[in-house]
Amino acid sequence: MGRNLADAAALIREAKARGAVFVSTPEMTNILEPDRPRLRSLVKHEREDDSVAGFSDLAKELGLWLNIGSLALKGDGEKLVNRSLLFSPDGAIAARYDKIHLFDVDLPTGESLRESHAYEGGMQAVLAATPQARIGLTICYDMRFPHLYRGLAKASAAIFTVPSAFTVPTGQAHWHVLLRARAIETGAFVLAAAQGGAHESGRETYGHSLIVSPWGEVLAEGGTEPAMLIADLDLEQVDQARRRIPALTHDRSFTLENLKPAAGVATSVP
Repeated sequence: MGRNLADAAALIREAKARGAVFVSTPEMTNILEPDRPRLRSLVKHEREDDSVAGFSDLAKELGLWLNIGSLALKGDGEKLVNRSLLFSPDGAIAARYDKIHLFDVDLPTGESLRESHAYEGGMQAVLAATPQARIGLTICYDMRFPHLYRGLAKASAAIFTVPSAFTVPTGQAHWHVLLRARAIETGAFVLAAAQGGAHESGRETYGHSLIVSPWGEVLAEGGTEPAMLIADLDLEQVDQARRRIPALTHDRSFTLENLKPAAGVATSVP
């Protein structure tokens, strides 16, 4: 954990030196540990966690908005929380978001992931106000649930943070498509800081951190090695995209009653 935090702090300092006013880090910035008992023995409650205090001090020292993509922390109950924290330039926690959608899946590689066994899912979408823009806080698997982003965009989110630790097979297939889709659907910038490469546990994550424009253009992309992406966000592009495709204003109610499969569509697989 100590090395993770030191490496993150060094990159955050570099970003500030290069003129950044807002910085976002990946999911599980403090620890990515598949051994659940060991994980529980290492993490702490937010109020006791050294990384929370350290990042608060760093945000204050550097005078920037700092989104720690997520931390594994002990929750109020038996389970942990996967929590994104936004620190303001005075070091205060301006917003906190607990990951709503938890990743439970059996992968073709034979790997079985059950995030819900260790983590308690959040219940509240979070929109944070900064001097630059309103920011919708999300985490990784959330990106597969477009209604979350639509709701935040309709509440005036202009930027989404999507810190992630995507698996390699799903990353290769879906990472770019999903993030560009969320940007296009909502006319918002997407900042997706991602874990990448081989970890000490043997797990591999896809990496390829992305910054995506409201028109779906990839403004910057990383690889699998530790790196930093920087982009100037012209927030006027949010208004432009939403004027050109005003889909956020075109919702209509509909029912799902008495739906029948279209002719020729299989409804079961033998």
